Amino acid sequence: MKLDLKLYRGYVNNEELVVFGHLFESWAPDKYSVDKKGVKHAYSILHKFRIKPLQNYEVRLKFREMEVTTKTMDDGYFRFSVPFEEELEPGWHEYEVSCRMFDFGIIEKGELLKPYESKLAIISDIDDTFLISHSNSFFKKLYVMLSKNINKRKVFDDVVRHYQKLSLAGQDDNSKASNSFFFVSSSEWNLYDFISEFAHLHELPKAVIKLKKIKTGLRDFVKSGRGDHDHKFIKIKDIISFYPHLKYVLLGDDSQHDPYLYERICKTFPVNIRAVYIRQTSSKQNKKVKNVLSNLNDMGVSTCYFRDSDKAINHSAEHGII
Repeated sequence: MKLDLKLYRGYVNNEELVVFGHLFESWAPDKYSVDKKGVKHAYSILHKFRIKPLQNYEVRLKFREMEVTTKTMDDGYFRFSVPFEEELEPGWHEYEVSCRMFDFGIIEKGELLKPYESKLAIISDIDDTFLISHSNSFFKKLYVMLSKNINKRKVFDDVVRHYQKLSLAGQDDNSKASNSFFFVSSSEWNLYDFISEFAHLHELPKAVIKLKKIKTGLRDFVKSGRGDHDHKFIKIKDIISFYPHLKYVLLGDDSQHDPYLYERICKTFPVNIRAVYIRQTSSKQNKKVKNVLSNLNDMGVSTCYFRDSDKAINHSAEHGII
């Protein structure tokens, strides 16, 4: 049996370090690749939902002089949340996780973020917020996912320009410092590579990515990105609690539950949210969404309900965010 050890971008503050990933049986050589087209691409995407997680296997984290061991959970997921009070330069740092089984093992390297000194952080949804996904149309979303690799998928006009401006907002030295980004989505961990490479290809700011519990069957594929979205509230709550001194900009869309989720976040953290941006995904604005944003305005949160990102950029400039 071969092992696949998948690591995700972690993060650290002045007291704690968080690193997480999955361990499962390897399904090479059908791994997802940006070079695959047509049926080969569709097969590799479907294969992402046919993984076999490895439960209760020992994994070891090594970061600088620290070594910590834990075991995987039922779905192959592991998480290291460990005290860490060493001096650490702001930016991205490499860590290592290893797993041994019988007479062989695997070692992978990942990255973790120590945020630069800043006053602003950005939390963004993915599907139909910057990646055009057609979440309002179930069959069209699945068709696009299976038929188009990341080099054929598109971002909304000017969204990259908006995110890059947010990345540098309020910084004294734009050549060295940038605001921290977090992408939080209802897509499953199965699609992490797809999302990470898509963001890199389109020059979106480098982000910590937080996704939904991994799925292990083709039946789960057709439900991808659907169902309960409460996990997003928990993940966003964890991020803000981890960096409570920051002000946050939240970006989402009106195709599912982002406006109502962000309203809960604003009520939970009444002094942390600077602005909420909601992309309009249909021909008309949603009345319920407008009511939610009006309520947030009453709470002192700046809001923007937009269809084109140039409107969001203008709003950010007018309100002193960028």
